Amino acid sequence: MRILWLKTELLHPVDKGGKIRTYNMLKELKCDHHITYLTLDDGSAGLEAREMALEYCHELICVSHHQREKFSSSFYAELALNLTSRLPYAIKKYESASMRKEILGQAHNGNVDIIVCDFLAPAINVPGDLSCPATLFQHNVEAMIWKRHFEVQENPIKKRYLRTQWQKMAKFEKEMCLSFDSVVAVSAEDREKIRRDYSVDQVFDVPTGVDTDYFTPSVKEEVNPHNVVFTGSMDWLPNEDCIRYYTDQILPIIRQTIPDASLTVVGRNPYSSLLELSKRDASIRVTGRVEDVRPYMERAAVYIVPLRIGGGTRLKIFEAMAMEKAIVSTTIGAEGLPVRDREELRIADTPETFAAAVVDLLRDPQTAKRMGQRAGKTVRDKFGWNGVAKRFTEICEATTQNRRNPKLNSVAARRHEQPAA
Repeated sequence: MRILWLKTELLHPVDKGGKIRTYNMLKELKCDHHITYLTLDDGSAGLEAREMALEYCHELICVSHHQREKFSSSFYAELALNLTSRLPYAIKKYESASMRKEILGQAHNGNVDIIVCDFLAPAINVPGDLSCPATLFQHNVEAMIWKRHFEVQENPIKKRYLRTQWQKMAKFEKEMCLSFDSVVAVSAEDREKIRRDYSVDQVFDVPTGVDTDYFTPSVKEEVNPHNVVFTGSMDWLPNEDCIRYYTDQILPIIRQTIPDASLTVVGRNPYSSLLELSKRDASIRVTGRVEDVRPYMERAAVYIVPLRIGGGTRLKIFEAMAMEKAIVSTTIGAEGLPVRDREELRIADTPETFAAAVVDLLRDPQTAKRMGQRAGKTVRDKFGWNGVAKRFTEICEATTQNRRNPKLNSVAARRHEQPAA
């Protein structure tokens, strides 16, 4: 197949969950299919990001796109202006007439068998009158993430704003899911939610994968018996929320039993108050972006995923399983993954139960070791990327055999007749 893959960013550095999933998927697909990678480029990625793109595509097309710097005065002005838009801010900021024009050109030149829109954001630029089929690759159910942001927010002004963003996102997401020939989710749970909430018939799921050759214990690192670790991009709001939750509500309970319990947070762009906390408390280490997360994972006795917000599936859990770590997660953190409480990991959803699970594993390293070994075997046996890419290919091939439904096409066409508000 000749695949036109749509994205809002270059993949290098491959340092967050969505990038990791796309990178590994495309590397596998590139072996058997021709990949044209069409992306917005805000200039933040270095020249090497373009050069290294050949690892996952045959042809790279970058469309220049400017975004406001986060937390600048113009950024907040744009947030305020978004109150009058029908689009959620997380989508509106990626709108690009140039990308839409490029997609049309590529689709109409006869060299594209299928378009894959990777994540919901690029969908704002997908024209409705395409001459080839298109599938929407949903790493998350985005509206569910914004709903959870709204539910955990305590500031009344922010809560009101998040409610409007959630409602706008739900409306836009439904419209887009109905505008594509097929939708691909990353878990059976997400698939059924999209089918149920958005009335989508052609929705499928692919499992989450992990590079089990890369993520494997080296047995070279000395384990700190009272250290726990979290890995993830700290500029993603669900990750920021989960670390605030852990440091504010869970860690104090753990320290009643294990006073020297420590935390290592590994991930790019940590928020300022976390950096300040690490200066006041030497037992909390914040690394920022690192080239290799594996040594930090190996040195920890327990891997934590205290997420309260999120969607899709967490690649980080499969990575930790492949590293044979004992894991404590919330239900949301392990959502969509075929894992069992007290078998491959521990599940806990209150500060008290989460703290108790961490304490149990820190105080019983043999139980922690056995749990990690079970987790490692599960992920190695079932979740390599080759099988994931094969399933994705089957969905794409089936989609190309069914031309776009004229009724749905008219919905998409009407969407693009008017400029976005």
